[in-house]
Amino acid sequence: MRILDLRLRLRALGALPAHEHRVLRLWSNALPQTAGKRQIEHFLPTTLRAELPGIEADLAGLARIESRHPGDDGSERLLVRLPDGQLIESVLLPRGGLCVSTQVGCAVGCTFCMTGTTGLIRQLGSAEIVAQVALARSLRPVKKVVFMGMGEPAHNLDNVMEAIELLGTAGNIGHKNIVFSTVGDPRVFETLPRGPVKPALALSLHTTRADLREQLLPRAPRMTPEELVQAGEAYARATDYPIQYQWTLLDGINDTDEELEGIVRLLSGKYAILNMIPYNTVEDMPWQRPSWEKAAAIARHLHRRGILTKLRQSAGQDVDGGCGQLRARAEKPARRVVPLHPA
Repeated sequence: MRILDLRLRLRALGALPAHEHRVLRLWSNALPQTAGKRQIEHFLPTTLRAELPGIEADLAGLARIESRHPGDDGSERLLVRLPDGQLIESVLLPRGGLCVSTQVGCAVGCTFCMTGTTGLIRQLGSAEIVAQVALARSLRPVKKVVFMGMGEPAHNLDNVMEAIELLGTAGNIGHKNIVFSTVGDPRVFETLPRGPVKPALALSLHTTRADLREQLLPRAPRMTPEELVQAGEAYARATDYPIQYQWTLLDGINDTDEELEGIVRLLSGKYAILNMIPYNTVEDMPWQRPSWEKAAAIARHLHRRGILTKLRQSAGQDVDGGCGQLRARAEKPARRVVPLHPA
């Protein structure tokens, strides 16, 4: 379902813009439709009031918890079932963050990502994206939303932009607390500046070598690292917010002296933050996670060279919950999935 479909449904029931905004605001904030300062009997049209219970039930059915996987770091990975039975993942992050999915599967095929092994199964509608936020808010407060879950947001751009617009308005998320993460696609740099809500941008860099990037991200648009950083810098200057460059550390692959020199060459003087995340080891994949000591030494080296570098842990390490892993386990009955126990 798209948010536009929901809007049209509300309008067909007599909703004016103020009524429409109220319904969307309460839903996206995980509040009942009876909440708010104005009593619905004195505000909403009679035809809309009569249909509200059915609308609420339909919205609740857009995303339901299949299982919950709390981590020791304060994160919680959610396996979420969609109306057609497909499974996706959302991640509650410490300090009020939420990572949402935009697709079931992914077409980019990053060789170090479990999600990429399935290929693209289907796009999420914009309402299914926002439903993940509403679902998460029923569990804990959400002040930041990052589009870093399953899928490549640039491959579902219309639905993602529609979700971003709602989250940045009725959804009460600060625009710079919405983070659009992409492997890099020219359409992103054309579309994001034109939207009414301009999110922060995270670009998956992972290497400064064009040949290695083609190996690691085999179906990403053929933008070289230099072209990606150039486009990112233009967006950062236009929005006055730094680009977050994502770098998954693969032991012996992209943690070499050559790569570190490449990072300094590409990012020196740029309005940027480099997020380094040691690889979350995945069974049956060839990549290895570097030691934390090695990763910390790399971050210190880059800091000394003038690159603002943040070394991050992937949320849910202790529950083997790297992106795509929960879904993969759920699709294999032989593997154990933590069930959701009713309260």
